[in-house]
Amino acid sequence: METVQSKITTVDGKDVFLFSLSNDNGMTVKITNIGATITSIVTPDKDGKPGETVLGFDDPMTYLSPEYLGYGFFFGATVGRYANRIANGKFSIDNKTYELEINNGPNHLHGGSGSFNTKIWDAQTFDGEGRTGVKMQYVSPNMENGYPGTLTVTVSFCLKNNNELSINYQAKTDKKTVLNLTNHSYFNLAGTGNILPTEVSMHAAKYTLRDDTNIPTGEVESVKNTALDFILPHKIGDRIYQYEDGYDHNLIIDGTEGILRPAAEAYDPRSGRTLEFLTTEPGFQFYTAYYLNGAYSRGDLKFDRFAGFCFEAQHFPDSPNKPNFPSTLLKPGETYTQTTIYRFGVKN
Repeated sequence: METVQSKITTVDGKDVFLFSLSNDNGMTVKITNIGATITSIVTPDKDGKPGETVLGFDDPMTYLSPEYLGYGFFFGATVGRYANRIANGKFSIDNKTYELEINNGPNHLHGGSGSFNTKIWDAQTFDGEGRTGVKMQYVSPNMENGYPGTLTVTVSFCLKNNNELSINYQAKTDKKTVLNLTNHSYFNLAGTGNILPTEVSMHAAKYTLRDDTNIPTGEVESVKNTALDFILPHKIGDRIYQYEDGYDHNLIIDGTEGILRPAAEAYDPRSGRTLEFLTTEPGFQFYTAYYLNGAYSRGDLKFDRFAGFCFEAQHFPDSPNKPNFPSTLLKPGETYTQTTIYRFGVKN
């Protein structure tokens, strides 16, 4: 196993790196400290041929280009302070209201502009028996993007020899704040074409109802008799058009929050690649990239509508305004933790 660290350039006095993690089974994961972003995951297909499985860029500086940031795609980025949406960009703590940027219809999305995906994180590599990785840290100052508290966030990416990429998050604050972190990788297990033939199953019997701006109503319903019923595996494309913008929904993971457990699986019959997704979070956003517009590509894969799907481990959207949802409040003296695993394999 090996980690290779390459310096790309310097931005505002901070070094930009690209890290390449490789295991003994032909899997390679590349990560940049711009936004603690996964840029590439190469794994073998059913014939043993290695190929790309996520959307991203070979040049890390693309992640900072104004054009790219204007699209709001978040390819592979660590998203915070609050992944997903907060209604009307407002929440309250101890009867004090905090106002955030409105950047998604009437709502606040993914921490706003200039959020975690645009920061140059401190980074340090590590190695151990059967694993290799990189740990990244960012200190978000009090009231950055409207959020209270100086927040110290650490994200560790670890590649193991069983073709498992684990992402471990920790965070601490000096004032009460809200926090919801995720990784926003878009997967395409075929490495070409769209993801509609990919078969998905989910360990999620319930989901949160949403309004027409993708804000939860606060109600929870069964997936039974809906297009979100992936309890038994079926192709993403089978029922996707029952929703105007494809899938962009918060699923509630079966089992107990805080315990690492299976959330979903995916299998692409074209490549034979499989993906297991596990997390300690209470839910995940299943997103099928309706709004990709073909502005970017890599190799023969054009990043167009339905070019990738996301399994975004998370607390629920708008939780700070929904007392019946699992809390996203973080207090001084507490430590936020999350573990999410993406495990790759093949099936003939």
